[in-house]
This record gives sequence, structure tokens and C-alpha cells, in this order.
Amino acid sequence: MRKKVKSYGIHLLLFLVTIITTTLAGTEWTHGRLIFVDKEAWSWVTKEKFLRGLAFSLPFLGFLTVHEFGHYFTARWHKVKVSLPFYIPLWLGFSFTIGTMGAFIRIKENLRSRKLFFDIGVAGPLAGFVVALGVLIYGFTHLPPAEYLYTIMAQQPITATTENTEYLVLGNNLIFMFLENTIADPALVPSHYNMIHYPWLMAGFFGLFFTALNLLPIGQLDGGHILYALIGYKRHRDVAFILFVAFVFFAGLGLVTPHLPLKDLLLYAPLYLLFLYIIFSKALEGRKNILLAALSIFTAQFLFSFFFPDIKGFLGWLVFAFLLGRILGIYHPTAQEDQPLNLPRKILGWFTLLVFVLCFSPQPLYFKAKGIDEIPTQVEQKVLEMKENDSLKNSNENNYPN
Repeated sequence: MRKKVKSYGIHLLLFLVTIITTTLAGTEWTHGRLIFVDKEAWSWVTKEKFLRGLAFSLPFLGFLTVHEFGHYFTARWHKVKVSLPFYIPLWLGFSFTIGTMGAFIRIKENLRSRKLFFDIGVAGPLAGFVVALGVLIYGFTHLPPAEYLYTIMAQQPITATTENTEYLVLGNNLIFMFLENTIADPALVPSHYNMIHYPWLMAGFFGLFFTALNLLPIGQLDGGHILYALIGYKRHRDVAFILFVAFVFFAGLGLVTPHLPLKDLLLYAPLYLLFLYIIFSKALEGRKNILLAALSIFTAQFLFSFFFPDIKGFLGWLVFAFLLGRILGIYHPTAQEDQPLNLPRKILGWFTLLVFVLCFSPQPLYFKAKGIDEIPTQVEQKVLEMKENDSLKNSNENNYPN
């Protein structure tokens, strides 16, 4: 009994800490300021601003919780021994984070059939997807007026003053793009430079991001469970390797290119080749095969960047590829009962993999220079006018003191 209470206490403590860390992260995103880097340090984090962070943490943790309990309740329904979710808090204060690395449940026994892998694997992403979609719909249909953005951007320029100024930009995916262009009021939609200040949009976007992350049809990710259950061990092994190669290829685009100075190229090329070798060292047997894979990926990326220098991957995906290749593994274990799924499950499985495509963002977050000739959105233009009026008002007050 005491052991059980202690276990519940750990789950609850991790959840409570994650609420705090995601709220702090939401506060930082909303105001565009890092607590440990800002010159005012903690002093700018008032109760009101901290509570604003809840507009990010609550919907995002709602998504995460529904996702994990989708797995949990499905496992319990199948009488599979499973733990409650373990939340992983992560907040830095000197770099932007989302306050967590996600959550996971621990299945305490081997799953004996493809059906079990499928049912437990598909339940979490679909449940979480519904929540993330609902959060985004609410976010886009309840965009705040220009005064909201003005209070945040009053001390920060919305447009770049030089073409070399880089801003953190929120990425895109097919669902986000569709909702942005169909249900949102065009007069209130900010550019992706400023969407990081809108907590509901951020929570929904990262909900879709984590859905896509889990639905990658590789290894023992949820998508790996689903694809394995759909096509079986042998075909999944071949498909998973091909998908992993494609994933690594895209992720590393633009990292080492022929456009680098020769000095940098001579330094980074061997290091990146070593990195690729390490990534594939568990996926392939034999040093020659591993080296061939690393050289092939490197050469393909190098040549691609020569012809298409503007197409770049995402460093975060490359880090995740390392976790897949070295820790999680890209192949799926076999089940004792290798029976194919029935037709309804097959339809649901392929639909879920379609959800992956709709949620996937090639570059979830990236830095981009904003040119001085770039046209602001309607709400940003209104904020610029408000700032200009305030500037004129202050100037007049200084020229004509009472």
C-alpha cells in the first residue's frame, strides 16, 4: 500500500512541476522575454503575466494528458498492465522551451498481438489530435484585438530595421495553414513572426507537433506500432529503414553545404560524417554498410544543397533522428500472435497515418530575417499606427510641457 501511495505521489509531483514549468514557458513565449536573460530578471514576471502563461500551459497539458490517457485507458481495457503517465518537466529560463519534454506511460508486459500494438498505439495520437484541433479552432476564432499585441510589442519593433535582423518564426503545417486561412478573422491574424505571443495558437500548434512526432512510422513510436500492425514485421522493417533514411536526409539539409567557406567545410564535414555514422551504427550491420550509408546521405545532402541552397532541414529533427537511431531503435519487435488487422482497424490505421502528414511541420521553429519591405498584417499595421500615435503624443508633451 505504501509503495502504491509513493508511486502515485511521484506521478502527481511530476505533473504539478510540469504545470509550473509549462506556465513559466508560456509566460516567456507570450511576452517574448527570457527570465534569466532579461535585464530585469524575475522582476518583470508579475502575477498577471504568470497567469497569462496558463493560457498556454493548461490547453497544452490538456492535450498531453488526453494523449497519454488514451494509451492508458485502452491498455487497461485490454487488461494490459500499464503505469500512469510520467510527465517530464523541462524549463531553462535562458533559452525558449515549452516547459516539458512530453510524457510517457510504461507498459509492464509484452504485447502479444498486432491488434494490441495497434489499439494501444492509435488511441493516444487520435485522442490528443482531437484536443489539439479543438484548441486551434478556439485560438483562431477568439483572436484578441490589436491592443493585446500592442501591450506586448510596445517596447519591441514588429518590423526589422535591417535585412540582417533575424526573428524567431513559428512554422506551419497543413492543418494550421487551413484553419489560419479559413476560420480566422483576417483583421486579427498576426504574422508567424508574432504568433509565438498567442498562447492558444502555440498550444495547438505544439499539440499537432507532438502528434506528428509520435506518429512517425518508425521503431516503437506510436506510428511505428500502427504501421507494424498494418503491414507486419518484414515489410515494416524495410519501410522503417527507408523512412528513417529520408528523415535523416531532410533533417540535415543545409547543415554542411558547398557554399560554406573551405575552412569551415574541412572542419564540419568530418564531424557530420561521424555523426551520421553513429546514427546508422545500430540500424545496419558491418562497418562498410554503416560507412556507405553515412557517405551516401552526406553526398546526397551536399549535392542537393548545391542546386537548392534555400531548402533547409531542421536541426531538432536531426537530434530526434539521433535518439531514434541510437536509443529508441528504428525497427519494431515481433508479436507472438502475427494475425492481420480487420478492415475497420486498417481503415483507422491509414487514416491516422494521414493525420501524421497533416500535422507534420518541416520546420516547427526557425530564425528568419524580416526585410524592411515586408508588409505587416492588418493587426500589426494597426499596432504600428498605435505606436506612432503614442510617439507623436509623447513628442508633443515634451515640446509643450504643462
